[in-house]
Amino acid sequence: MVSFDAEHRAVHYPADRRFRIWIRPSLLIGAGIALLLVIAAAWIEVAVTGMPHIPPVPQIYPNNFTGPHGFPLWVRYSHFFNFLFVMMLIRSGLSILVDHPRLYFNDNCTPDSEWIRVTPLRVPRDRMWTAKDDARYISPFVATPGYRHTIGIARVWHFINVHGFIITGVFFITMLFNTNQWRRLVPASPLVLLQAWNTWVHYATFHLPPEPNGFYGYNALQQIAYFSVVFVFGPLAILTGIAMSPAVVNRFPWYAKIFGGRQAARSIHFLTMLGFLAFLVVHVTLIVMTGFARNMNHIVLGTDDQGHPGMLLGFAGIALVLLSWIAAHYISWHHPRGLQRALKFVAYPMQLLTLNRLVPREKYTEKDISPYFWPNGKMPISENWKQLAASGFENYRLKVGGLVENPVELSLADLERLGETEQITMHHCIQGWSGIAKWGGLPMTKLVELVRPKPEARTVAFFSFGEALYGGPYYDTQRLDNVLKAECLLASQMNGQRLPLEYGAPLRLRVENQLGYKMVKWIERIEFVGSEKLLGKGEGGKNEDDEYFDLLPNI
Repeated sequence: MVSFDAEHRAVHYPADRRFRIWIRPSLLIGAGIALLLVIAAAWIEVAVTGMPHIPPVPQIYPNNFTGPHGFPLWVRYSHFFNFLFVMMLIRSGLSILVDHPRLYFNDNCTPDSEWIRVTPLRVPRDRMWTAKDDARYISPFVATPGYRHTIGIARVWHFINVHGFIITGVFFITMLFNTNQWRRLVPASPLVLLQAWNTWVHYATFHLPPEPNGFYGYNALQQIAYFSVVFVFGPLAILTGIAMSPAVVNRFPWYAKIFGGRQAARSIHFLTMLGFLAFLVVHVTLIVMTGFARNMNHIVLGTDDQGHPGMLLGFAGIALVLLSWIAAHYISWHHPRGLQRALKFVAYPMQLLTLNRLVPREKYTEKDISPYFWPNGKMPISENWKQLAASGFENYRLKVGGLVENPVELSLADLERLGETEQITMHHCIQGWSGIAKWGGLPMTKLVELVRPKPEARTVAFFSFGEALYGGPYYDTQRLDNVLKAECLLASQMNGQRLPLEYGAPLRLRVENQLGYKMVKWIERIEFVGSEKLLGKGEGGKNEDDEYFDLLPNI
């Protein structure tokens, strides 16, 4: 475990560490009834017609079987690495989940509209409650890196491991169809469904069906389960992950709608995790029940015997996975900057070539505006901002300088005269929530035209009156090409009114191809600079400096 200083302990290790899972009763009752009906159908069938017949499995020998023989080395290695990557994805995913511990099937994320929450708290309505307040603690024994407000490092682990998960999956499926191993997983006849039901009836009524030798093939129910994990759960997890990308959703709005919306995709992403866990529990249980030593020899050594070497090496492999969790915990807290830069090295060039090229085009209507929009961030405590707020920001002047030919100071009235536009867009927070609002303000393209950046200016820095999580003035940066994209504006209005204080008055940034923390609120000044490396700790923003967030969060 980590020994935190007082500042970090207050953030990561709060006094309230209660954990509670609440599921909407109607969904819980519906799922329970569905399960009971399926079980009841099995018992009724047995009571009326008797146990369905499953032909006894003949003894199979290599010389009398034409299907796949055993598990070649590539299957066994894919099995191990898939387990390694999936477990790390689950652990890092849990850390991400608890930063906004609520799941919805609507994109508004209005409190009490969630179908599940992993927090004992309902959102209080008698005071301001931000999304940061709502985040929960999670033990590092069950999540990577664990604790509270560690979503930056959790995302690093999630995206590093998703590369391994995808590479392993592509390799496995390619080899599967280049050999006869596909016959293990892919049903070849609709009769498999009937055979799977018959097998289920045996299990549901506490009878073990005749078990084939897994070295050569699976029973029908096992085949469908393996097929679902490889060809349904895996691809669905990847596709729903992409559906949470602001760059993708705001460029191709139809894509998220395939899954029912951005938040529905997040919920399905979570349900695929539960699917993997449920499969793992049943899978391991059946391995133990149907001959543990022999089954371990199948998948570890590729042999079909009753010896113990496969079992011992299997335990060693499991120990290696457990050690990877310990190593990830150590690296997370002792080398977080190196971890952050490792992901940047892998992902940043690819994002520049793909997601960052997407130009936002999504348009919503007035009826789509969310009835509730989560406030977030620390309200400014500077006396200067408080005085400006008290006067309705009449004396506010936006200073724009740095590497520009025409530095300016502009009042809100000046910004309005330069030209205003309105847009209704969806906000995507790194914590997981979303909301739709109408923003009005000055397009950044007009400001850029006014100040005329010098050729060496490549980065635009936005400085806030507000403070970061660990204190100090908040700031963030954007590449110049991003502020020139459509729908990037300095918003002074929200939903047809002056920007409320809690949402960033007098000005906040809107840049619709990225996550919300890049959209600086309570803007004090703007500077054009040569590189983000010249500011703060050189990582591109206060969250990037202190919480190891992504420099370019298109997903």
